[in-house]
Amino acid sequence: MFRAAVGAAAALSLLATGCGATTTGASDEGGTASVEEGFKVGLLLPETKTARYEEYDKPYFTESLKELCQKCELLYQNADQETSKQQSQAEAMLTSGVDVLVLDAVDAEAAAGIVKNAKSQGVPVIAYDRLAQGGVDYYVSFDNHRVGEVQAQSLLQALDEEGAGKDAQIVMINGSPTDPNAAMFKQGAHDVLDGQVKIAAEYDTPEWNPQEAQTEMEQAITSVGADNIDGVYVANDGMAAGVVAALKSAGVDDLPPITGQDAEIAGIHRIITGEQHMTVYKAIRDEAQVAAEMAVAAATGKKYQGGDFGVTKVEDGDGKQVKSVLIEPEPVTVDDIEDTVISDGFYSVEEICTDRYSDTDFCKNIDKG
Repeated sequence: MFRAAVGAAAALSLLATGCGATTTGASDEGGTASVEEGFKVGLLLPETKTARYEEYDKPYFTESLKELCQKCELLYQNADQETSKQQSQAEAMLTSGVDVLVLDAVDAEAAAGIVKNAKSQGVPVIAYDRLAQGGVDYYVSFDNHRVGEVQAQSLLQALDEEGAGKDAQIVMINGSPTDPNAAMFKQGAHDVLDGQVKIAAEYDTPEWNPQEAQTEMEQAITSVGADNIDGVYVANDGMAAGVVAALKSAGVDDLPPITGQDAEIAGIHRIITGEQHMTVYKAIRDEAQVAAEMAVAAATGKKYQGGDFGVTKVEDGDGKQVKSVLIEPEPVTVDDIEDTVISDGFYSVEEICTDRYSDTDFCKNIDKG
C-alpha cells in the first residue's frame, strides 16, 4: 500500500514548480508568500467529538507543513461543532494576517461566508475533508461516496454470512445533515443497500453526536424490535459506540453486524471483541500531507501539480469545479487490521492489545515481534 512515499513524491512535484521562490504577483492560484521567508497558515478544524481531528489531523498537518516550510507559522483553532465559533475563528485568523486558510467546515453552506471573506482579502482557501462552498481554491478528502459503498458492501457480506437474505432488516444511523460528506456516505450506502435489504428505520444524526445516535437506536429498537434488527449501518465509529450501548441496554447479547468509520482505537477494540463488524480506515497522514502541499502552493502563487493520487475536479455546492485530490478509503474488519492500521503505523500492536484485550483471539494470534 502507498503511504509515506506520497509525501516525498508530491513534495518534489510541488518544489519543481518553483514554490521556493518569492512570487512577484498574485496568480489565479494564490498569493505572494515565500517559503524561504515563511508565512502564516491558518488551520480550522470542525469538532472534537470525533477523535481523529485532535489526535491525527492536526499533528499530521503540522508535521507536513514543517517539512515543506520550516519558517511557516501555523495558527490553529477547533470550532467544537459551532458554526458561529468557526466564523469568528476565521475572522481572527484573517485579521492576524494569514496567507492561506485550510478549512474543514462545520457547515459547508455557512462556510461560504468564510471563503468569500478570505478571497476578498486575497487569501486562498483549501477545503480540507469537507467541501466548503464559496469558491475554494483546492479540495482534499477521501472518495466519500466510496466510503458509504464499502461500509454497505461489508454489511451485506456479514449479513450473507449469517444467512440473512433480502428479508433482512437494518437500521441506518447516518451522519450530520450539515456535513456534505455525510450526504455522500449516505448516498453511497443507499446505492448498495437499496433493494438488497429492508431499511426498517433511518436517522440523520445532528453533529455526529454519539449520544444522539444512542437515542436514535433506542427509538429504532422500540419501533422495529431488537430481535428484528439484523444489522446496523452506522456512519462512523463514535456513533457506533452509541448504537452498541443502546443494543446492550435493550438486552441484546449477540450483537448484529455494525459498521463504522475513522478506525478510532475504540472502534478497533470493538471489532476485535466482536461488538462492531467493521470500520473504514482513511489514511489521514496522506490527506494532511496533500493539504499542506496545496496550502504552500496556493500561498506562494503556484499551481498544485499533484502526486501519486493525481488531481481531479469536484463540483461544489455553487456549481463550480474545484481542483481536488480524493484518496481511496479502506474497509477494515478483524481480518484487515494487521495489513492496514498496524502496517501503516497508525496504531501499534501494543496500543491495540492492551491488557484489557490481550485475551481476544486477535491479540493471542498477532505477531507481537
